[in-house]
Amino acid sequence: MRIILKEDIQGLGKAGQIITVKDGYARNYLIPKGLALIADEKNLKLVEYQKRKIEQEAKRKRQDAENLAERLSELQLTIKAKAGEDQKLFGSITAKDIAEALQKEGISVDKKQIIIDEPIKRAGEYEIQIKLVGGVVANLKINVLPE
Repeated sequence: MRIILKEDIQGLGKAGQIITVKDGYARNYLIPKGLALIADEKNLKLVEYQKRKIEQEAKRKRQDAENLAERLSELQLTIKAKAGEDQKLFGSITAKDIAEALQKEGISVDKKQIIIDEPIKRAGEYEIQIKLVGGVVANLKINVLPE
């Protein structure tokens, strides 16, 4: 029996893939569990429609991420922190601090997306990367000023 997988099944295939399995396996396990659909004309059209919809959504998200990356690359973020001798900070600037500063600028970024190569422990200018949706990476310039 030809079926369309609704989910990834290890050893069988990926979601949206059309495969042939034994009739009993399809009727007694895959279809009742909601893991597959019978590969008839109606279901094939439905799967194609869903694939196009998912692709359009992915393109839109990638375009939004590219626009955000461009906006971030033009932004010069300033963070003030308490510092002692030789511009050395008390503590360090973390991804959480950067995410909060970006939130004040009206840009919502999760702290897990912010990549800091080495801890920021001195006042000065730094460049960090932010991983956005779809593999888009933005470079952000940060200016750390002592209070």
